[in-house]
Amino acid sequence: MVDINPLPLDRLSWKCNPESLKFNTTDQLEDLGQVLGQDRAIEAIRFGTNMSHKGYNIFALGPDGLDKHEVVMAFLKDRAREETVPSDWCYVYNFQDPRRPNALALPPGRGVQFSQDMSRLAEDIPFVLKNAFESEEYQTRSNMIQQEIKDAQDEALSAVDQEARQRGAALKMTPLGFTFVPIRDGKTVSPDEFRKLSEQEREDIEENLDYLREKLEEVLEFMPDLLTESREKMRKLNEETAGHAIGHLVEQLKKKYADLEEVIEYLAAAQEDIIQNVHQIVHGAEEEAARGPGPEGPQPHSFALEPGRYMVNLIVDNSDAKHAPVIHEDEPTYDRLLGRVEYRSEMGTLMTDFRLIRAGALHSVNGGYLVVDILKLLQHPYAYEALKRTLKSGEIKIESLGQVLGFINTVSLEPEPIPLEVKVVLLGTRILYYLLNSLDPEFTDLFKVAADFDEQMDRTEESLALYARMLASRIREEELRPFTSDAIARILERVVRYSGDSEKLSTRLKYVGDLLREADYHAGQDKKAQVTADHVDQAVKAREYRQSRMRERLLEQTGQGTILIDTSGSQVGQVNGLSVLDLGSYAFGRPTRITARVRLGKGEVVDIEREVKLGGPIHSKGVLILSSFLGAHYQPDLPLSLSASLVFEQSYGGIEGDSASMAELCTLLSAIAEIPLKQGMAITGSVNQQGQAQAIGGVNEKIEGFFDLCALRGLDGSQGVIIPVSNVRHLMLDQRVLEAIEAGKFNIYAVETVNEALTLLTGTAAGEKDEKGQYPDGTVNRKIQDRLRDFSIRLRKFAHPESADKDGEKETDEEDRS
Repeated sequence: MVDINPLPLDRLSWKCNPESLKFNTTDQLEDLGQVLGQDRAIEAIRFGTNMSHKGYNIFALGPDGLDKHEVVMAFLKDRAREETVPSDWCYVYNFQDPRRPNALALPPGRGVQFSQDMSRLAEDIPFVLKNAFESEEYQTRSNMIQQEIKDAQDEALSAVDQEARQRGAALKMTPLGFTFVPIRDGKTVSPDEFRKLSEQEREDIEENLDYLREKLEEVLEFMPDLLTESREKMRKLNEETAGHAIGHLVEQLKKKYADLEEVIEYLAAAQEDIIQNVHQIVHGAEEEAARGPGPEGPQPHSFALEPGRYMVNLIVDNSDAKHAPVIHEDEPTYDRLLGRVEYRSEMGTLMTDFRLIRAGALHSVNGGYLVVDILKLLQHPYAYEALKRTLKSGEIKIESLGQVLGFINTVSLEPEPIPLEVKVVLLGTRILYYLLNSLDPEFTDLFKVAADFDEQMDRTEESLALYARMLASRIREEELRPFTSDAIARILERVVRYSGDSEKLSTRLKYVGDLLREADYHAGQDKKAQVTADHVDQAVKAREYRQSRMRERLLEQTGQGTILIDTSGSQVGQVNGLSVLDLGSYAFGRPTRITARVRLGKGEVVDIEREVKLGGPIHSKGVLILSSFLGAHYQPDLPLSLSASLVFEQSYGGIEGDSASMAELCTLLSAIAEIPLKQGMAITGSVNQQGQAQAIGGVNEKIEGFFDLCALRGLDGSQGVIIPVSNVRHLMLDQRVLEAIEAGKFNIYAVETVNEALTLLTGTAAGEKDEKGQYPDGTVNRKIQDRLRDFSIRLRKFAHPESADKDGEKETDEEDRS
């Protein structure tokens, strides 16, 4: 039997020598002005921000705890400092179509000036116009126009009256209008006198009256033309007066904004609208008050009559900005991204206008960079689709979600879309990135750049020095106590363990930051000015104590015998497997008894966990490999004739992963060969069809879980754990385990094949095949081979008793001769 020695102490954990760090406290280290361990992601972000073509937005992917947000924001802010401040944006009244407010872009800082100038203009308009229309000049010209129409009317009526008198009649004004009455000798003829006249005289008078009535109708038909002419003259007078009154105000603004063509066009349109609506602006409120409340009460004042229509709604103000904007939208709802139109209640009616348009994050970040968490974006209805639609169209269209879905048909505003130029960075996990990449065809067109953040970086002397500087930077940034070199060395050891690889450093800086703060807390409790390695150890132990209630309860139940796990003696078809329970921020190892039973059958290896739907697909795959291993290694020319069952004892939850497949194979082979396995040993590892041991995860937690159980019952030097050779580089065992190993009370073995594992577990050589495919006598594999062949003979005997006897005799003779 080939001896398989335990792993030496120096291969079980990496220790950082404080003297190699070359400093006493972190106060002696310079700040690290670079992102550590994320060269690939930084290069991707740099590429994405440099690409000006459409669709090169960025998705920063990686697990939580990598400080993706901080790294991305820091990079974008540095990049934004080199870029110019984008334009201000405002909405103004559309005089052609009030339902569609116009958007105006102004140079940064001039938007607020324009808004203030228009506010002052809107405030000045009523007073300026009122003064102009109350001026003596206006009153004189207005009276002249009124007098002209009055004189024209009087002249026309006077001519009719004169002609009437010549014909013996007079023009009289009655409550019902104008009428003619006959006169004689300058006196009106009464009805009685009229009846006393001769018939001829009456006919002559009637004839004259009919003629005069026709003449009066001609004059009266001309009167509306006189009124129209008068109103036109008054309109021109009003426009001329209003034009002179506000002309100098508008001209001042036109000179101030002469370089902005769109603003000049708007001012011209506003000036024209003021002139056209001067009467409503000046007299609208007075006429409204004069009319009094209607049958339904006072009516809301029409916005068309308010000077407020000439004000400006400034939605993006970059007057204080020094560079391009960088915004992280923490609540990416539909409205917060695209903006909204608000409403106000007036007399029970919802009213709105362009002044109630509110900007969204895309407006504020237009010309810069927007950072959004993809999970939060997907959690808000239609926010993700709205963002895609906006990026695809290249413009921001403010539209309520009810309108988009067709749930609301009320009249609302349709603000003019604003051109969009923005670089969007989504933050999320890898699974979300790959799901969107495969399920959403538009995703790859809009987010072409993947910035993949790495969880690890190589452990070298240079990277350790850089990591120490990064820790010093964080310590000063958070105003913590200085850390000594031995404290930093201890933290680096925890960082290596957290990476899951003794040759790597973890870049999950969230965990590192928590450890720094907690170690500083314990230094404060000890009233120390510096944080030492002891404080780091206290922080680690305190965190484990806070989270280890379940681990202690399971360990207690196992020690009491409630959960059956043997740590001494030997048993056939029984082995100690190892698993990891992950509780989110805390994981620990848990030993589990795995048993196997075999009997004559049809070559089936039954996974009881799978049969009761407690085993996951990867676990089931590992079990299915066992059947192929048995046939290929022990009986390639004969069918398997056994029926075996495997089960995780006292396991009542789901089981996933193939890390127990080597343990299952060993216990299955033990049951076939009827050779006992040492119960003081636990085993973990995956196995392939060749019998090679494959690496698994959580190796440190698994070893420590079994060690704690053995330590609870008493270490005798025979206990240990078998792991795959490929997992040796992942070992970063806790100090309590290392001390027991150094004292010879516990051992770790690394194996390359299941044969080596069998040798350790049985204390008997597993054996290797010779040229004829036979295993040496007395080996574990020979016993397995013999029993499988015996199963085959017995199964054939049951199926064909006569031929089976002859074949059995022949095979026995051939074996004797060999």
